[in-house]
Amino acid sequence: MKPRKFSYVRAGSVAEVLELLDRYGEDARVLAGGQSLMPTLNMRLSEPKVLIDINRIEALKGISVRDGPVRIGTVTRHAEVMRSAIVAEHLPLITEAMPHVAHVAVRNRGTFGGSIALADPAAEMPACALALGARLVLESVGGRRSIAADDYFKGLYDTERRPDELLVEALIPVPKPNTVSVFMELARRHGDFAIAGVAFQLQMEGDVVADGRLVYFGSEEKPTLAKGALAAIKGRPLGESSAEAAAAALDGDLAPISSAQGSAKMRLHLQRVLTRRALAVARERASGRAKAA
Repeated sequence: MKPRKFSYVRAGSVAEVLELLDRYGEDARVLAGGQSLMPTLNMRLSEPKVLIDINRIEALKGISVRDGPVRIGTVTRHAEVMRSAIVAEHLPLITEAMPHVAHVAVRNRGTFGGSIALADPAAEMPACALALGARLVLESVGGRRSIAADDYFKGLYDTERRPDELLVEALIPVPKPNTVSVFMELARRHGDFAIAGVAFQLQMEGDVVADGRLVYFGSEEKPTLAKGALAAIKGRPLGESSAEAAAAALDGDLAPISSAQGSAKMRLHLQRVLTRRALAVARERASGRAKAA
């Protein structure tokens, strides 16, 4: 199939994008990497009146860190994030997740901000943003606002972003020195959509979990923070018993959905399997860090 007719604008500035979004609202679509948008246009699942190309706006690109969080611009390509020394040093969870993002061609064009804006429940970057406690910066002609990732993802492809707003950047706190992170996912083939996945960040005091964020994706309608699973391991050493407790607590944290890729029951089982595996890896990493210190 081919898309319906639409107008195309190559925006030269953020101000131009915001004016167009204010004018067209839900009838506009923003083109960054286009890895999800172009197929939906061709299948006529998306029928905008105007397509706004933001690829040449330098203000929306780049990765930086100063006395505060890591900033990742919305048009920063996945491949650039994957190669970034700043991300590798400060946000190893994202570096570990990036090889799971589709395939090389997709990572070369797809963007960090586009993945978060779309909020695909099987996508890796929304889960990482939630696990890392990111703040997402949205801008409209009325000004800027910053939303915690906890409040940004509302449901299936549904976020707090309004039709007249543009996601301009993600601000991600630099984890404390005693933090360990683990990313894992299960898919039919490497690069396929995740059936189940976890993005964990744990703050350790020796071998005891002091705090953390356990995020599950692929099985739910949105990336989900598992508060019960965290409570099951908080204040305890990482080990088989605490991992089993976390896995058991998922009954209260998750409500998996069935799809062609598997039943809700199977997906809950897979998330329990990943929980045990990820916490075992976290224990090894925490132990290795303690020995190195």
